[in-house]
Amino acid sequence: MLTDLLADIQALVECESPSADLSAVARSAEVVARIGTARLGVEPERIVLDGRTHLRWRIGKRPRVLLLGHHDTVWPLGSLATRPYSVEGGVLRGPGCFDMKAGLAMAFHAAAGQDGVTLLVTGDEELGSPSSRSLIEDEARVTEAALVLEASADGGALKTERKGVSLYDVRITGRAAHAGLEPERGINATLELAHQALAVHALGAPELGTSVTPTSSRAGTTTNTVPAGGSFAVDVRARTTAEQDRVDAAMRALRPMLAGAAIEIGGGPNRPPLESSAVLLERIRAVAARLGMPAPATAAVGGASDGNFTAGAGTPTLDGLGAVGGGAHADDEHVLIEPLAARTELLRALVADLLTDPIRHLTTTGTGRR
Repeated sequence: MLTDLLADIQALVECESPSADLSAVARSAEVVARIGTARLGVEPERIVLDGRTHLRWRIGKRPRVLLLGHHDTVWPLGSLATRPYSVEGGVLRGPGCFDMKAGLAMAFHAAAGQDGVTLLVTGDEELGSPSSRSLIEDEARVTEAALVLEASADGGALKTERKGVSLYDVRITGRAAHAGLEPERGINATLELAHQALAVHALGAPELGTSVTPTSSRAGTTTNTVPAGGSFAVDVRARTTAEQDRVDAAMRALRPMLAGAAIEIGGGPNRPPLESSAVLLERIRAVAARLGMPAPATAAVGGASDGNFTAGAGTPTLDGLGAVGGGAHADDEHVLIEPLAARTELLRALVADLLTDPIRHLTTTGTGRR
């Protein structure tokens, strides 16, 4: 198995697929399709949404387990020239190997020959899944469990919880005036922005795992003009839907501090939280014990994935089932080779277990929850 896994990973890594380059993503999709077809024995559906290519394999008559991954990366074209694919000292390197092309290869080997699996590979995850979100949610709603092949947390830990993400744009309107001659006639958007940034930051609740972070900002036009406008972005991470909703309500309740200023709030929740699925965690631990493997460690992480969407759709979700390694999005991105085969075997056994003894949370029509 390991030899085939490494060959598949190399082919995937050596086809660069930066998310913003539609042609590159389309070329990568063809490589993914070729490898997946060779392993699964069936061609995928090619689903092009907003110019981005996603792939879906249906294995068997009725989808019951969803395997989910993406083939786009953050690495621009030409990255292979300075970070070529390599295997040395038990470590595999190359752009996108850890996040998450090794996970794709693992998914193909785990799904082969299984009856009742949908394997969905999207092409815009690194952009926030703007075109594939509905596709992911629709697939999740008609399956009993979602297994996400994103890379593991430190040391190979599964990602059992991910924070939800909200993104906001706070836009300030003031009034311009000459900063030297008559500043009192202006309404200073920079000052209003500062008041609002402090108010927004205060919405965080570290004790609950909620961060509310003002990020990029801009205000004004010239150095001698009272700024008439400005804006700043806000990144919110929350462990629970209740916290995400609390912050959303507070953001929309913001009011100007300076007389005559105006505030407009854009954006909102982007990804719901992925809250831990006890049933899937219990399953994988039991499967690992049967295989004579140690129980996988678990981790709660702040970063989001498409697993947030499957969990938000009400489907039990387990994330971080992909490769063990590190350096996602960084120059030292790498995969440890030694765990690859065993981790793929564990994934394959978990899928088989879920197909043999389903998590029965679908209605008789297969389109809703009990």
